[in-house]
Amino acid sequence: MNRKLLNIELGRVSAEEYARLPESGIVVVLDNIRSAHNVGSAFRTCDSFKIDKVFLCGICAVPPSAEIHKSALGAESSVAWEHYDDTMDAVERLRSEGYVVVSAEQTVGSVSLDSFVPDPAVRYAIVFGNEVSGVSQEVVDASDFAIEIPQYGTKHSLNVSVSVGIILWAFHRPLPSR
Repeated sequence: MNRKLLNIELGRVSAEEYARLPESGIVVVLDNIRSAHNVGSAFRTCDSFKIDKVFLCGICAVPPSAEIHKSALGAESSVAWEHYDDTMDAVERLRSEGYVVVSAEQTVGSVSLDSFVPDPAVRYAIVFGNEVSGVSQEVVDASDFAIEIPQYGTKHSLNVSVSVGIILWAFHRPLPSR
């Protein structure tokens, strides 16, 4: 039987060491996520994949927040973040900085995640939308493209925190050896 590893055996970095790791070239934009627990889960996933920054937009809760902390488990302290009242302001800034803006959304012409291959030379800003209404149409229109997670059941969407995990795993690029 396989023994579970102890936390000390996992070789995790400290928050200070995390801040000094190379950038991944990926940022996450949360477009009006209403649940602070989903925001916290996104922070935790972003920490796991060394995402460079989280942009909390509109009604998103912001740290410090007990609800965010409950699901982030401290990742809100390791992952850089900014708040924007309007998601479009964050998108316009990221585009001006050279990011390719990708909406995680079901659209006409969306790219299926299972056929997408990220370009390691490209910096991506991935936008995740509200739990009910998804990414706003204005943001979808301003995106370079939309990416869609293939689904085969009766439901047409996944919880946003699950979508963040699936898509960031697919975009993950191995970091240089430490």
